[in-house]
Amino acid sequence: MSTAIAQTSHIRVDAQGRAWIEGTAVKVVEIVLDHVADGLSPEEIHLQHYGSPTLAQIHAALAYYYDHQAELDAEIERQVKEVNAMRRAAGDSPVVKRLRAEGRLATVPAC
Repeated sequence: MSTAIAQTSHIRVDAQGRAWIEGTAVKVVEIVLDHVADGLSPEEIHLQHYGSPTLAQIHAALAYYYDHQAELDAEIERQVKEVNAMRRAAGDSPVVKRLRAEGRLATVPAC
């Protein structure tokens, strides 16, 4: 009896070099952040995303991350810096300004 082994690729990389889970609108980096930053297990990620991507796709995304960890970690760090810069540039919203003026919101240090 012969057993066929099917090769499947759950990950695709777009023209900008971003890794996506094939057949979904979920980036590998989103799964990585759920797992690494939020501490979610693959099963919890699966439930959080309402069953899509599949567990196999989530494990493939994590495997892709560990194979490309340095570049994905650098991309995450770049994105965090970009978001922090945008927050600083945008300043406080009118609601935050009003709450601070009323003394109902503490001043926090800049990111």
